Amino acid sequence: MSSAPPLPPVPYHASARRPPWSALPAALRAAVAERLGAPVVTARVAGAGFTRGFAAVLHTADGGRAFVKAAPAAEQPHLVDWYAREAAILDRLPADLPAPRVRWTLADAGWFVLCTDAVDGHTPRLPWAPAELEATLAGYARVAAALADPPADLTALGLPHLADLARSDILWWEEVAAGREPVPPLPPWARDRLPELVALESLLPGYAASAPGLIHGDLRVDNVLIDADGRAWFCDWTWVCAGPAWFDLVNLLLTAYASGLDADRLFATHPATAAAPPDALDATLAALAGYYLTGAAATPPTASPHLPTHQRWSGEVSLDWLARRQGWR
Repeated sequence: MSSAPPLPPVPYHASARRPPWSALPAALRAAVAERLGAPVVTARVAGAGFTRGFAAVLHTADGGRAFVKAAPAAEQPHLVDWYAREAAILDRLPADLPAPRVRWTLADAGWFVLCTDAVDGHTPRLPWAPAELEATLAGYARVAAALADPPADLTALGLPHLADLARSDILWWEEVAAGREPVPPLPPWARDRLPELVALESLLPGYAASAPGLIHGDLRVDNVLIDADGRAWFCDWTWVCAGPAWFDLVNLLLTAYASGLDADRLFATHPATAAAPPDALDATLAALAGYYLTGAAATPPTASPHLPTHQRWSGEVSLDWLARRQGWR
């Protein structure tokens, strides 16, 4: 059993802070109801996630259900861009993937709306239940296999490459070591490991550059839903990029490691890691540790107030898992 930090203090199914349906402009609510074909009678706001955008399963008077995201263009233009990008990606994903399908988008009353099929499911609870983790890992194996040779209309969107994202946004230990970024809160033993952390994270761009397929790019437990049949569905596809599927897997398995499970074995035996370099796991853990720990100090005001806690916890878990593998403590 691992000695990872405890499970996150804020459950992932309750990490969001979103407006209720009643807070949306009346003109927008009317436009959404018109597109849905019937008045909205109830709205179950999504508890998972780290933005302040509206997101809810809407039930209509005719018995219909749909999942709707919405954001105001003036106050949250980045969310509008994210939702529009997600709509384009979802519309081009292989049809048999366990992902919600787009119904329509709408721009009205200064807001952008994305409507998809509603998935009747729940966020996996931590510590992981074995059946839910098995379903999630099996579901992601399907996703990774399908995106290893993605459809041409999906790649035609000009999606970013993980190698470039790593250089511009993910790798932070070199910045910390050079004094260009403040040293995040670290346990005493980790402060002496900055050279090793820099060396390990620097491997990621090169490893990612050779991957021909696409990945989800943001595979966390709050982006997974388990339906009534025990099947895993994958949501929030905004950050799809070119890269190796094992990168997604490491991010997902942080919660497995913190659940006291053999995350090393789960990583090594997953189909997505078949072509991974021997130190791919260590390089990714080093990069994620720096990304999350430095990011925890720079949370945008439009994010959930729980985001810094999530980032700090994720960084601590990444660092702890890496330290155990490297024999640093």
